[in-house]
Amino acid sequence: MSNRKTLLAITCSAAIGILVGAGGTALAEKDGGDLNAIPFEGLKTFSEVYNRIRQDYVEPVTDNKLLEDAIRGMLTGLDPHSAYLDQEQYNELKVGTTGQFGGLGIEVGLENGFVKVISPIDDTPAQKAGIKAGDLIIRLDDKPVKGMSLNDAVKSMRGEPGSEITLTVVREGLEQPLKIKIVRDVIKVKSVKSKTLEEGYGYVRITSFQSKTGDNMLDAINELKKSHDLKGLVLDLRNNPGGVLNAAVAVSDAFLDSGLVVYTDGRIEDAKMKFNATPGDVLRGAPIVVLINGGSASASEIVAGALQDHKRAVIMGEKTFGKGSVQTILPTSNGGAVKLTTARYYTPSGRSIQAEGIVPDVPISKVKLEMAQQSEFSPIKEADLTGHLINDKANKEGKGKGADKTEEKAEETLALQDYPLNEALNLLKGINILDKH
Repeated sequence: MSNRKTLLAITCSAAIGILVGAGGTALAEKDGGDLNAIPFEGLKTFSEVYNRIRQDYVEPVTDNKLLEDAIRGMLTGLDPHSAYLDQEQYNELKVGTTGQFGGLGIEVGLENGFVKVISPIDDTPAQKAGIKAGDLIIRLDDKPVKGMSLNDAVKSMRGEPGSEITLTVVREGLEQPLKIKIVRDVIKVKSVKSKTLEEGYGYVRITSFQSKTGDNMLDAINELKKSHDLKGLVLDLRNNPGGVLNAAVAVSDAFLDSGLVVYTDGRIEDAKMKFNATPGDVLRGAPIVVLINGGSASASEIVAGALQDHKRAVIMGEKTFGKGSVQTILPTSNGGAVKLTTARYYTPSGRSIQAEGIVPDVPISKVKLEMAQQSEFSPIKEADLTGHLINDKANKEGKGKGADKTEEKAEETLALQDYPLNEALNLLKGINILDKH
């Protein structure tokens, strides 16, 4: 078993894990059958079909292809996340969890025979071209997706950097499919981004959970602290498809002093794991708002669920994707690997997110904001009245009319650019106002 262990991860369409099956362990099937018994009748049927294809199919088919396709069929028939990875796909998967890989920059899965976009990755060709979470891809160039395996569809979307592909997508709310042209590129994912929203209020965005995401997030927060004490933080997990489980635990642990972060449960003993927080809160109790949406999946849901259950953060946005299963990567002797669903994960309170997702504490629907047309008849205020009293403290404190207009303009800009983020900032301010009283 020692040479079969790999890093644990729980992305939506790709995963690497430390969970491995115990070699030689006898497991009882749910119907009481013996897992060690050889299904002779089933194997006989398989052999008959196998030989019939070799002899009678319209074109010659190699034994390797038939056996590989049979393995793929076994795994894809289990659930949307189990799969067989050949050597090339396995190597790409390992590279992907370290932060650099080739392609369009989208996390995908299968839905009703079509490729569904779970989320576009920030600053990638797909995101810049306008691909959105929830889009259904129905054509790759002129090739219909219906009937393709997920592996084949992903392979078609790969290509040389600089080459083009046209995706035909169906989007909720639109009557006609969209054709979106994307230029392939090498995808370099920076998993943590940060900035100051206003003095005392920080913003950290995690685009995916990679092996060093926990450390990178702590570095980002410490950098924000250098300029001023943090009175609140917005943790943005929108369109984050997941990643390495240990990174999700590290991010949650950074804000928790103690308690359970997440636990997993499956049929084998190795699938039963518990992860607990260690002492120390990097924000020392300062309020947190976590932003989520339908593209937040897997590891993102672990973080949101842990902070929600411990009442450490207010969860704001839309209901998440709902992937509560754990995949284990089991390397095979030919250089490939089997990606197998081996466990479900649960939040500290025992909730399963599978097909349910995380429901936000403060829901925010998708809206489009526009500035109201400025009327030529502006409302009259005290400052407009002839002979009004001068504010004797305005100049001393540096908060005169000009300063107020600057703050209003900044708030208007954020509200138009990112309405949920603007609402998260307002909520943090409100929490701090209440805490002072």
